Amino acid sequence: MADVSVRGGRAGDGGALGVVQAAAWRAAYEGVLPEAALEPFDPEVLAAGWGHAIEHPPTERHAVLVACAGPEPVGFAAVVPAQDPDLVESDVELSILVVSPAEQRHGHGSRLLAAAVEHAREAGAGTVVMWVLEPDRPLREFLESAGWAADGARRELELDERGEQRVRQFRLHTDTGAGAPDA
Repeated sequence: MADVSVRGGRAGDGGALGVVQAAAWRAAYEGVLPEAALEPFDPEVLAAGWGHAIEHPPTERHAVLVACAGPEPVGFAAVVPAQDPDLVESDVELSILVVSPAEQRHGHGSRLLAAAVEHAREAGAGTVVMWVLEPDRPLREFLESAGWAADGARRELELDERGEQRVRQFRLHTDTGAGAPDA
């Protein structure tokens, strides 16, 4: 049996997470998004942001969860309070879920997704949402296979400073089974 796990992010994980995100997003979005939109995916810049998020979460509802193969981080997910005005205050958003391209299809994504929903449930969230780029069929199909569904919300992201290049997103959601929070 392979030595695989999901754990909370730790100080020092930022570097590995930056590498994972840069590689995963390049693999997923090269040829889908304009090259200029991929340029910010610098592993060192991403590493600094994830290191800070792990070491200084703004609330207990924020979490960075790390999938490991042995001791090495191979994927991660981040849970944050949902900000969409049509959602309730206790809802949370899965802001990212990525697995290194070399480690995909080994169950890491499923373990991360389950851990993220469990974290949300423990935090009292009844719903978890995730915004997905319209051209990202693999992520959409993965979430739908896990029981997530589109809720009808859509938005556009600007990919350049002038707003000339845009990509549409849609929102998927799942119920955590936590029920309504106490008032």
